[in-house]
Amino acid sequence: WMENEEEFNQQVEEELWEEEFIERCFQEMLEEEEQWEWFVPSRDLPSVGVDQLQDQISLLVLDADVHLDNGDLEVVMKSNLNPNAKEFTPGIQKHTM
Repeated sequence: WMENEEEFNQQVEEELWEEEFIERCFQEMLEEEEQWEWFVPSRDLPSVGVDQLQDQISLLVLDADVHLDNGDLEVVMKSNLNPNAKEFTPGIQKHTM
């Protein structure tokens, strides 16, 4: 019994170290999550990038009627095309099964 005691103690000590390590990792993860919980543009985005984004956003038109007439919009809404399909290139045939 005594010969196994040292091995048992070593195993228990390793388990305690693992538990402590896991607890520290979990605590660090929680601290990082709390730090980045709120989106603050001045902190989270580069200042030059914000100006560029604002310029690009001002150019966007969100009203679909400006670009499409009602017939085109209806065709788009009822389309059965796969938006994830590869782009069609005429004259090139690659069939993979």
